[in-house]
Amino acid sequence: MMNKFILSVIFCFVTAFSYAQDANTFDGKSFGEGVKKGDVITTAEISTKLGDKPKADMKVTGVVTLVCQKKGCFMNLAMPNGETMFVNFKDYAFFMPKDIAGKKVVIDGFAERKETSVEDLKHFAEDAKKSEAEIAKITKPKKEIVFEAKGVVILN
Repeated sequence: MMNKFILSVIFCFVTAFSYAQDANTFDGKSFGEGVKKGDVITTAEISTKLGDKPKADMKVTGVVTLVCQKKGCFMNLAMPNGETMFVNFKDYAFFMPKDIAGKKVVIDGFAERKETSVEDLKHFAEDAKKSEAEIAKITKPKKEIVFEAKGVVILN
């Protein structure tokens, strides 16, 4: 009888600990590898953190302005200058819900200074369900900071 009681208590503790949230992760819905807490910057600080490097590993928080309406394969985050930062997902291993525009997220991955071709810009605009007129206005490549996220958390 005592053995069954001890086994029951041990089982309860194991169950409780296995469902406990990791204190090192953000509260919210996680995608990909998720994001561990620590050293998170805002979208306003990305350029400074990149400095002269073409690419750097970082965690960034920002507000989603747009999500690919085809399948959630990319999103844009608001930048302080009124522009947006394009965010795609490492190896297309995960996708985001299509209805999270306006939500705050934390992303973990690599920011990179890049020139995006007209062809790619038009493709992304089509996936975002932009109008033919908006797509036709895309005539020049765009120098921008893009982000490849290995993990995303939609904050509660």
